[in-house]
Amino acid sequence: MKDFILASQSPQRIALLKQIGFEPKKIEPADIDETPKKGEKASQYVKRMAKEKAWAVAQKNGGEVVLASDTVVVCNNKIIQKSKNDDEQVAVMRLLSGKSHRVLTAVCVVDKNKNIAIRLNTTKIKMKHMSEKEIEEYVASKEWVGCAGYKIEGCLAALVLNMNGSYSGVVGLPLYEAKSLLNGAGVN
Repeated sequence: MKDFILASQSPQRIALLKQIGFEPKKIEPADIDETPKKGEKASQYVKRMAKEKAWAVAQKNGGEVVLASDTVVVCNNKIIQKSKNDDEQVAVMRLLSGKSHRVLTAVCVVDKNKNIAIRLNTTKIKMKHMSEKEIEEYVASKEWVGCAGYKIEGCLAALVLNMNGSYSGVVGLPLYEAKSLLNGAGVN
């Protein structure tokens, strides 16, 4: 285990960190308001969320390194929020069908001296035109539950025409940026 706290209980983020040998010594999700501010751009929003999550956990754990991350899907300059039900997810899939969109993931590390460092990773994804049957099957899979937009690491991967950027960033934690920030905070 490495000497840092992960401000997330996301199984995907935990698995990604373990993949590179950076298992956190503690997992403590932040409880913050994740409502976008009026007129806030997606890049500003996702960086603010990562920072607020990291800071909230750092305030409770003085002298500890804290890593937090936030991911959003953006299509037509609209932030896709977590769907509450199947109908909302069908609408999301119809919106993404045949289009390019961006996945933005911000990573924030608060070091032992309360210094804050943030990196933003952007990945562009082009989806195939999905039939109503493909949309229904994806929604019925329930893989999307609990995430904003979709989970790329599941059956949706077969609907992606191309991706330009970080696969781990789309999953929820761009590993290059996360490791760089942790190293910079003294976690090796």
